[in-house]
Amino acid sequence: MSESRQNSVAGEGLYRRTRFKAAGDRGLLVEYGVGIAPEINARVLAMAQQLETQRPAGLVEVVPTYRSLLLVYEPLETNPSALENEVLALEAGLGEVKLDKPKTVVIPVCYGGEYGPDIDFVAQNSGLSVEEVVARHTAPAYPIYMIGFTPGFPFLGGLDVRLHAPRLATPRHRVARGSVGIAGAQTGVYPLESPGGWRLIGRTPLTLFAPEKREPFLYSVGDLLRFEAITPSEFERLEAEAK
Repeated sequence: MSESRQNSVAGEGLYRRTRFKAAGDRGLLVEYGVGIAPEINARVLAMAQQLETQRPAGLVEVVPTYRSLLLVYEPLETNPSALENEVLALEAGLGEVKLDKPKTVVIPVCYGGEYGPDIDFVAQNSGLSVEEVVARHTAPAYPIYMIGFTPGFPFLGGLDVRLHAPRLATPRHRVARGSVGIAGAQTGVYPLESPGGWRLIGRTPLTLFAPEKREPFLYSVGDLLRFEAITPSEFERLEAEAK
């Protein structure tokens, strides 16, 4: 295997050639570009879909991210060079791949107050009112580019540039389950209580990760998320229903 094994691609934000890198003794990283861009992620999702439907022998798992794919494989059944050949062969037909239609998942969020202690900072940092922050944050349908950090944590694209905000200088030891935050050019929601350094602007009462269920997540990579503002009383009602 070698990074010199590459295949030409076209499109803004994309590498001119696909890059391959070793990722431990059971992983192969397939890189398509740099930064957070829909062109790059569309190619990642198209290849992930191809690999799932035409799964090469020995391929155990396909993990899509913003700009790359992690291919986890069984070393006794395949090797990086063989997987590179499979990827390059499938890339020839990527232009004809039709991605599955994304579903839109609505996440109710109570903004500010005890649920969003950093919303005033985000407003001051952006030169907007709190009401304008909420309006801009609930306006887009955010594409889910990847899931990680904790089970079900969605990394989203499409955050309004006026809402970009720096992370906390010192992360919190505990961020409540369901907290919605902003870090740099990204927004996301914490499915589980965990440490975190994102600026918290609200919280959802929904259970986003339920390992006891057959389908433990409400959404998948490639789906769209919409945030919908709710009142504190609506939050309490939905939280009680969830329990």
